Amino acid sequence: MPVITLQRDRFCSLIGRELSVEQMARKLPWLGVDIEETGSDYVKIEFNPNRIDFSSYAGVAKAFQGLMGWKTGLPQYEVNKGEIALNVNPAVFDVRPYVLAATVRNLELNHDSIAELMEIQEDIHWGIGRDRKKVSIGVHNLENVKPPFVYTTADPDAVRFVPLGKTEEMSLREILDKHEKGIAYRHVVDGATRYPLILDSDNRVLSFPPIINGELTRVDEQTRNLFIEVTGSDQNAIMKGLNVLVTALADMGGTLESVQVKYQDRSVVSPDLTPQKMMLRTDHACKLLGLDLSEQRVRNCLMRCRLDAKRLDKGLLEVLIPAYRIDILHEVDLVEEAAIGYGYFRLKQTTPSTVATGEPHKSSRLANLVRQIMTGLGFTETLNFTLTNEDVHYEKMRKKPKRMIRLANPFSLEYSIIREDLLPGLIRNLADNKHESYPQQIFEVSDVMRIKEEAETRCERRLHVAAVSSYINANFTEVKSQVEALLANLGMADWKIKEARHPSFFEGRTAAIYVGQKKIGSLGEVHPQILNNFQLENPACAFEMDLEEVSC
Repeated sequence: MPVITLQRDRFCSLIGRELSVEQMARKLPWLGVDIEETGSDYVKIEFNPNRIDFSSYAGVAKAFQGLMGWKTGLPQYEVNKGEIALNVNPAVFDVRPYVLAATVRNLELNHDSIAELMEIQEDIHWGIGRDRKKVSIGVHNLENVKPPFVYTTADPDAVRFVPLGKTEEMSLREILDKHEKGIAYRHVVDGATRYPLILDSDNRVLSFPPIINGELTRVDEQTRNLFIEVTGSDQNAIMKGLNVLVTALADMGGTLESVQVKYQDRSVVSPDLTPQKMMLRTDHACKLLGLDLSEQRVRNCLMRCRLDAKRLDKGLLEVLIPAYRIDILHEVDLVEEAAIGYGYFRLKQTTPSTVATGEPHKSSRLANLVRQIMTGLGFTETLNFTLTNEDVHYEKMRKKPKRMIRLANPFSLEYSIIREDLLPGLIRNLADNKHESYPQQIFEVSDVMRIKEEAETRCERRLHVAAVSSYINANFTEVKSQVEALLANLGMADWKIKEARHPSFFEGRTAAIYVGQKKIGSLGEVHPQILNNFQLENPACAFEMDLEEVSC
């Protein structure tokens, strides 16, 4: 979790009030943060990664002023029209396709504010940028370069410049091989034949994104004007990163100017700090919070969280959300803001009016019962990740990919989709434990995900059970008897096992499991090709069932 250390004197100067360290430590958690540490003149807070605006003093101070009622409502930011342009060469589309920029003028920087700027930048790299893969930021001393700028690509050996923190020129390839930042982040550009660069009108290098800036544009205490560029693989993410950074710099006293980013087929003016609009049903908010608040009271709570709202209809508010609040994505997020504005400390503990007591959910009871039965049958339970990849889940299991739930921005190729079956994970467990003694009998009872268009999230969770037995004599008869024992112990009556085909099982030694007229699973001897794919020497038999169709 990210942290920020708030020095008392500086924090008090930003909020315009005098507070003791003890008062800060007592009131700051009302923002939804945790106190990590306190000292004689500071408070260190830990904040949720979605509140990247809390990575700056100004961001915390702005929210705190609202919560205390000293300054409420939507903060106003003015972006003056600038004259600087950034031209985008189409060659970048194959490497790092998107870029936005801004200019910040008239800043008064010192050692502390420069350190804060660097910390904000790194928190954005981590929180929004997925360690620079989606978003990386370059902050440059505008006085040392000459616009217009160009975002282009270059041969790894054709361009040389002095990277930040060094004194000698290096080629792009040398930076990746020898510079500490190049070594750390080369994976982001690995595989590209040309690397991204940002140049000024004299062809001097500002930065090699997402790796390192040039020493030419180093920011120091004499810097007054900044040029900021944000590159990445996701245009929405780089817009969010830019908005968080420039609003923090505006709160630090800077004047914002727009930059015209010229693509081959369009022009984009950034930054765009237009507030987002979202609807909130006040009765829905009150129901979730267990409060009885008027529309005006809900509006006042939102304003204390530095939002704004106006009445559209009875019980319906249109909420304006500032550009730096990238964490508000759903109506329930606005309900949380209303709770913060109302005051967590005002929420009273209540006893539910119902006489009933809590009990396990039906699916939890079923899962636990299945675990007991499978353990009694001699199996050992495993627990695998919900995330997997196409190779393990489909290719090696001889299945054709269906409508996968694919991650938009996977951290690695190892985890790129969400599983829809448990069996591939169990087969992989066997492959990882070939050195252990046999027989090996393992099972898993857990969730899988399936596409469901009519659901709000367009997908649904389903509870499955799968098991695999691997040793020299593993066969169809064995797995059929295990499935029959499981169904019998679950108290199922109307079940049948019928001959069937399944790509993961050996033809002629495969069956489908039915409850009534509904197919709930499959069983059989694992196909030899799958055993070869996972480099397994012993035969294996397995089954998988959808427990959502089982009632007991």
